[in-house]
Amino acid sequence: QVATGLPAVAEKLGETGGMKVPESVRYDAELDVYYVANINGNPSQKDNNGFVARVRADSTAVMTMLVEGGKNGATLNAPKGMALRGDTLFVADIDALRMFNRRTGASLGSVDLRSQKATFLNDVAAGPDGIYITDTGIVFDSTGSMTHPGVNRVFRVSGKTVSEIARGDSLANPNGIAWDAAGSRWILAPFGGPNIQTLSAGQTTPTTLVTGPGGYDGVEVLAGGRILVSSWTDSTVHIIHGGTHMMPLIKNVSAPADIGVDSKRNVVAVPRFNDGKVEYYRIP
Repeated sequence: QVATGLPAVAEKLGETGGMKVPESVRYDAELDVYYVANINGNPSQKDNNGFVARVRADSTAVMTMLVEGGKNGATLNAPKGMALRGDTLFVADIDALRMFNRRTGASLGSVDLRSQKATFLNDVAAGPDGIYITDTGIVFDSTGSMTHPGVNRVFRVSGKTVSEIARGDSLANPNGIAWDAAGSRWILAPFGGPNIQTLSAGQTTPTTLVTGPGGYDGVEVLAGGRILVSSWTDSTVHIIHGGTHMMPLIKNVSAPADIGVDSKRNVVAVPRFNDGKVEYYRIP
């Protein structure tokens, strides 16, 4: 590559169609598959028709169903962010954290956050002391119009115990969350503000890491410390270098939701929320 000072552009490798409002992708390195959470309708509606598809990472045309709302004892309304710990796949579902066996799709129960007045549980990430979940505080009505009647929050779930880690307007409608092990901190990608944020143990208000276009959704920390973040505002997946500057990596991807990274092949999977597909790009 010629040293022009311009960022390398990610090469598109392919896509998987047949999705229905795909909101989140999580890669499973051991089984070498992507899990794709599909809302299949209104993001706030408890219709029990959401599903988690499983896509082979080595052959992304091959898709099977892992979990379908209303089948095999599974409840899944509008699944969004996902996290893996052991054989458990954790899935955010409006006001509950649902758990499924990542191999069989069998329901492993759920943690009800209605008593916490959760409104729009969004992204999920596994950390050293539990499963963390963002609550964006928004609601979509039957026409798809968005309001913000809830409270911006970050929850921790340890076993069945729910605790509130952070809350308030400084979280700017928190959406994406990822654990940065090297920095011992959380990376937050809010939907309602221009700042990518960090949150360390004991902090109740976030710190700004870098400022960009806003409208963020998914965030992933790469092995070398670089950070990927998707933005609805400019239909772009950005890469943050050195924790200081953000550069566009993949442009012209409208409604790029909660991205996932295939760590074996250095590939980012981009769920196209409004287009019923997941696209795959090589990370340079």
